[in-house]
Amino acid sequence: MIAILDPNTLNFPAVETAHESGILALGGALSTDWLLLAYQRGVFPWFEDGEPITWWAPNPRMVVFPSDFKPTKSMRNILNRDMFQVTFNTCFEAVIQHCQRVKRQGQNGTWITNEMLAAYCDLHQKGWAKSVEVWQEGQLVGGLYGIDLGTVFCGESMFSLVSNASKVAFHHLIQKLEVEDYQLLDCQVYNPHLELLGAIEIPREIYMQYLQQKK
Repeated sequence: MIAILDPNTLNFPAVETAHESGILALGGALSTDWLLLAYQRGVFPWFEDGEPITWWAPNPRMVVFPSDFKPTKSMRNILNRDMFQVTFNTCFEAVIQHCQRVKRQGQNGTWITNEMLAAYCDLHQKGWAKSVEVWQEGQLVGGLYGIDLGTVFCGESMFSLVSNASKVAFHHLIQKLEVEDYQLLDCQVYNPHLELLGAIEIPREIYMQYLQQKK
């Protein structure tokens, strides 16, 4: 049975109680406290405008292990051409705004509501939410953002205004996570694009073990 959360009581049920669809709970709130606790508990929000706040803890979980990541030959060619410049955490709000506005196949709206955007920007100010920016001729053309838990980076969304820009952001994030000894990049749920980028599925139980490790 899917739990209904009281917005005045900050707590999530155990991820093992999630429905087979991956839905753990409905309700709660979209404050920074709720979002941060969610990621720390292996939970993330995902819903469209007009839908109730929906929290997910899917099994299996889609992840990338930075130490195992190998860019494709086509990706190496793109990187070698120096078509883009990459920065970290220089314009978080612009990145999330682009992610909010991008049109996604199969979705009528966006889960990044204005309230959610404000909450993530607040998490960025507090050092939890971080971004990668990709530039071309001085223009922001791609990027991604997510929640940094110290050993796990929870990727949330990425955008691309020109071909391959988001892939470049993804590659540079993986490189940074490997250098800084992160356990994994959480990509949440399966999609074929993530699989092509090197993501694999692991059992939720294993994901939670990684999530609980400390540096």
